[in-house]
Amino acid sequence: MSQLLERPILPTADDTELAAQASRYISRAKHEGAELRVQVDGGEPLKLPRAVSELLYHLLTEMAQGNAVTVIPVHAELTTQEAADQLNVSRPYLIKLLEEGKIPFHMVGSHRRIKFSDLDNFRRKAEDERKRLMDELAEQAQKLGMGY
Repeated sequence: MSQLLERPILPTADDTELAAQASRYISRAKHEGAELRVQVDGGEPLKLPRAVSELLYHLLTEMAQGNAVTVIPVHAELTTQEAADQLNVSRPYLIKLLEEGKIPFHMVGSHRRIKFSDLDNFRRKAEDERKRLMDELAEQAQKLGMGY
C-alpha cells in the first residue's frame, strides 16, 4: 500500500469542526439530489462522481466524530500485520487462519500477502455467522422464558 493509505489520518479539533460542517452540508445536498463539485483556487468547478460524494460524506462523518480514517483500495495487498490490525486480532491468530485456509493469501518471497477484498469477505462472513448464532441464542432464550 502507499504510505498515505496505510497510516490512519487523525483529525485535529479544527478538522473535526470543519468535517462536521461539511458532512451536514453534503448530507443536505445529497437529499436534494444536488451534484457535488469542487473548485481549486478559482479554477473551473469539477463535478465529482456520485460514489465520491457518498465516500466523502462517510469520511467527513467519521472525522467529525474525531475518528481516525484510513482509505484502503479493495485491490490492496496487506502484510500479515496490516491484515491482523484490520481484523483486530493478533498476528499469530491471523497466520493460523491463513494456514487453515480460512483466508486466501499468496507468498511474495518468504512473506504472506492478503488481498483486502479477501480479508473483507472473511470479516463479513464471520459477522454474518455471529449474527446468526446470536439470533439462534435469542430464540432459544425466548423459548425457555429467560426474559430476553
